[in-house]
Amino acid sequence: MNNREWMEEDLRYLWHPCTQMKDHERLPLVPIERAQGVWLYDFEGRRYLDAISSWWVNLFGHANPRIVSAVSRQARELEHVLLAGFTHPPAVTLAKKLVKLTPEGLTKVFYADNGSSAVEVALKMSYHFHRNRGEERPLFLSLSNSYHGETLGALSVGDVELYKATYAPLLIANIQTPVPRDKSSEATAEALAALEEILERRGHEISALIVEPLVQGAGGMHMYSPEYLRGARMLTSRYGVHLIADEIMTGFGRTGTMFACEQARITPDFMTLSKGLTGGFLPLSAVLTSDEVYGAFYCDYNEYKAFLHSHSYTGNPIACAAALATLEIFESDDVLEKNREKSERIAQNLQKFTKLDNVEEVRQTGMIAAVELAGYAPEERIGLEVYRYVLEHEVLLRPLGNVIYFMPPYVITDEQIDRMMEVAYEGIERL
Repeated sequence: MNNREWMEEDLRYLWHPCTQMKDHERLPLVPIERAQGVWLYDFEGRRYLDAISSWWVNLFGHANPRIVSAVSRQARELEHVLLAGFTHPPAVTLAKKLVKLTPEGLTKVFYADNGSSAVEVALKMSYHFHRNRGEERPLFLSLSNSYHGETLGALSVGDVELYKATYAPLLIANIQTPVPRDKSSEATAEALAALEEILERRGHEISALIVEPLVQGAGGMHMYSPEYLRGARMLTSRYGVHLIADEIMTGFGRTGTMFACEQARITPDFMTLSKGLTGGFLPLSAVLTSDEVYGAFYCDYNEYKAFLHSHSYTGNPIACAAALATLEIFESDDVLEKNREKSERIAQNLQKFTKLDNVEEVRQTGMIAAVELAGYAPEERIGLEVYRYVLEHEVLLRPLGNVIYFMPPYVITDEQIDRMMEVAYEGIERL
């Protein structure tokens, strides 16, 4: 079958995520037959440079042979077993590695299926912890402009109206505190003062503050300073409020360190991980927490304090094997150091965007870069025009409104970085 035939079959049966399906009356779908490295290939031989890592999950290229081998080997040995009352080596080995990699004090690992599920686990665990200690804290606190997923709990603690407004009557109680407007010390101080004021008034009601450390993904790749994380950790500790670090997007080297929290030198009470965890091969997420949290649930059965949350595919052996192979690549290939060089190449390319009249700001944190356009109303869908142009020139970008961002796989070459950003520049320049 060719591209057109697969498109017709797709539209007959599928309902796509985060998509107004009527758009596909004029915006063709792109059927993909295979992929290799940074490239996606359609059924007619055209290729597309995956500049967004297929929704931020792919770290080491499509069809990475080392991860392929690990997945294949594990599938032949054990494809799945329930993780209630049973265990298996990939789940244990991965948990041990994650505890060693993450900030000191995160000692226990709870597996789930995807990023939103991990956030749900962390929210429920935080609330349940306080309840087991005899406190009712039904409120959560999050940053303005934040996004944490689209299941109901995760949606509740987000602040992107496009996703949230329709479901407002269904959501759990949550309030926002201002995110720092930029990386400056003044913006950081203002945001921390606002946070302290909220915690002083309502800290006794709040189970946890949840943040996307350093970079707010779906909130337009907004970026702020590690100093805010450091201050937020001090304040939440002072008022007995948990800190949840949602590292689903920022984890595994995206911000320049293995985890964004490292740049603030803090340990949160909970860290949620997913996306890059399996190198983009399979769904898997993990929630890391402390012995203190774990201990609040550890009791005789008839005390009914256990954390009764489960997913059928919790700790799936094949997904864990993919994650272990991904972590082995970090260990053996000096990935973070190589990424620093690639980040510098991206930074050099970013400079030319500042000279365009329709660019408001460029920003970068590690391997994440963004170009924010100025002067366009949301209904113009200007990002869609950029998407169309770059796709015609063999690059896949998926703008967030007026924000054009880059988050490529780590195997991208200097030449591919140059090409990716040159095509984006052309697409913006011609608007």
